[in-house]
Amino acid sequence: MFRALPFALSTLLILCVASNTALSGSRDTELSLLAGDTPPAHSTVLEKRDSINYNPNGSPFLWLPQDEYLGRTFYDKFRFFEWKDPTNGHVNYINRSLAFERGLVYFEDDGKLVRMKADNTTHLERGRYRDSLATYNTGLFILDLNQAPWGCAVWPAFWTVGGNWPWGGEIDIIEGVHDNQHNQVAWHTAPGCHLDTNASFTGTVSSAGGHNHTNCDANINDNSGCGITEWSRASYGPYFDSQGGGVFVMKWDENDISVWSFYRAAVPTDITDGRPNPSEWGAPSARLLSTQCNITQFFGNHSIIFDITFCGDWAGNSYATSGCPGTCEERLMDPKNFENATWSINSLKVYRKQLLAGNKPSSAIILTVHSWMSLLMTFLACIMIS
Repeated sequence: MFRALPFALSTLLILCVASNTALSGSRDTELSLLAGDTPPAHSTVLEKRDSINYNPNGSPFLWLPQDEYLGRTFYDKFRFFEWKDPTNGHVNYINRSLAFERGLVYFEDDGKLVRMKADNTTHLERGRYRDSLATYNTGLFILDLNQAPWGCAVWPAFWTVGGNWPWGGEIDIIEGVHDNQHNQVAWHTAPGCHLDTNASFTGTVSSAGGHNHTNCDANINDNSGCGITEWSRASYGPYFDSQGGGVFVMKWDENDISVWSFYRAAVPTDITDGRPNPSEWGAPSARLLSTQCNITQFFGNHSIIFDITFCGDWAGNSYATSGCPGTCEERLMDPKNFENATWSINSLKVYRKQLLAGNKPSSAIILTVHSWMSLLMTFLACIMIS
């Protein structure tokens, strides 16, 4: 996100992400999703050839289920941010009890659907700020959405961030403003991390503001970081919603940080089956390779965040050229302008990388236990016939 902010001010609902050490200070109560937990046994997955992934060095691994957040328990492990917006948005973040009381967080479809939204009922005087919910915390992160926020003056994001920003890094998975149609993926880091443009991805390196968007250093170029704009107009805004939403995936390991987006009709079956295999999805929309950025050095101890803000550093500064009516401040006054400023979430799933013994076989034929048994039975049958 285009935001120069300390981490302490950046979260509303927090889950710990990809950390192998306990957090310090006020973050001790946050949940560590990926720290030292023993993955469940999934013997059926081991029999599936297409669920095995391979590192560049040929070592095999699986993505095993780690945690699942959905339904009425979705909010149970999160805390709500209720302080001033660090991106200068015209928004008041509120605590959990007020969020439920005012209907900014709720459930639908007998508790199966999780919704977070901005206040779209209260009329405001000029200069007053609109209430909103913003932020969660939680590597393979799979977010299934029916709807993502959009609209004039609206600035939503789904992102992860480490402590002591920017030294722990920031990954913007979903971000946009106004009625944009193309999602923007970005990385913000300490000095020394660069985007390798020779990497395989389908998006376009951003050229906004005339800055070099291949240098991820958050301390230069107005914190533009490394940015890639997705090619699909179904990756953000009204067209994404009209397609029935879809799935966003962020893969984060020592090799790269990659983002895919799939509109509803294009979601891979291995995702819906709970056996995700990124190697079968083709090139990602955006990728930060370790070739010019030491991933383990520049990214760590992240929390995952949802937020909806209004105006602010990006939506406010770009409002005059957005094609939206009036001014950003005037837009805030009428609640009807924010009927689409809503996250509608089916689930958020986190998968854990589990290395397997051995290396990638040189032969293209991979035999499972069932395959061996089949060959053995055939061999015995041939002996009996002869």
